[in-house]
Amino acid sequence: MAEHPGVPTPQRPADTGGRTHTLGLLYPPADRNRVYTTMQLAFIGGVAEAAAGYGYDLLLSPADTDDDPSFRRMVGEGREEGERPCAGVPRVDGVIVMEVRREDDRVGHLAEAGFPFVAIGRNPRADAAGWVDLDFAGLASACVQHLADLGHRRIAFVNRSERLFDSGYGFARLGDEGYTEAMTKLGLTPRAYLCDDDIVSGQEVVERILRDDPATTSLVTQNEAALEGLYRGLTRHGRSVPRDFSVVGVAASPWAEQVSPPLTAADIPAKEMSRVAVDLMVERLRSPGSDPRRVLMKPLITLRASTGRCRPVPGSEPEPEFPDFDLDF
Repeated sequence: MAEHPGVPTPQRPADTGGRTHTLGLLYPPADRNRVYTTMQLAFIGGVAEAAAGYGYDLLLSPADTDDDPSFRRMVGEGREEGERPCAGVPRVDGVIVMEVRREDDRVGHLAEAGFPFVAIGRNPRADAAGWVDLDFAGLASACVQHLADLGHRRIAFVNRSERLFDSGYGFARLGDEGYTEAMTKLGLTPRAYLCDDDIVSGQEVVERILRDDPATTSLVTQNEAALEGLYRGLTRHGRSVPRDFSVVGVAASPWAEQVSPPLTAADIPAKEMSRVAVDLMVERLRSPGSDPRRVLMKPLITLRASTGRCRPVPGSEPEPEFPDFDLDF
């Protein structure tokens, strides 16, 4: 087990002759107000349910960095009064890491310390431990292709918040890359927008999209929390979905089905991903020397009622040219 300068090496439960029968979940709230979104609560419930099936309790930490006190306490690197490091016994047998960034010091810390962990999400450091993730790049690309097959050429992309994107969250970066690559391959101009996870931000991003290009006829989104706002913004501008404007995205079924019209979307199978993550974690604990497994899911797009054939915005298409006829009467 590698040691970190100035930080005592924690004992793993196995080193102390026993186990805690508890799994840790590192899951920082995605909302800008540090509140868990409905989607995040679904993952927390899914992990807790799957862990209980193996006889494990669940300890939740909102830590998004490895110097967060709750992270340190979870892995047995607590601090005494006066902020002096002190070695301790971990409170969990293994850790499931979520909201993984491309450069994530939590993942690096666990990997270097040899502490058992897996991830929901991925980066290169997580490859050595195992992970389950959605193919966000592939799903964004498939959404673009679906719209292109319906004749759409002006396709915007509504991503997650600027805070999440700039901090390197994998799903935000991968979705952007998949969208941009698909648009480029089709010879179309990509126009991606960052959007906070709320209704008002969804309305505001529609304003920006239509201000930048009033001839836009469709969008791809992976921001389900802003979905209702997107619909409201389109209605405010007189764009009826799907008659005048098509919307497709990556969104959990409850979100996709509660808007009107229901959203054509690739599902986020929170319960299934949670179950797989717990399976992988238990495998790591029972067989520490086994090769790590990496599970990449790519759900099919479920056709509902939010996409249709492209109807160009009046005035956005060039006037047809007619040949001049020299008629001699």
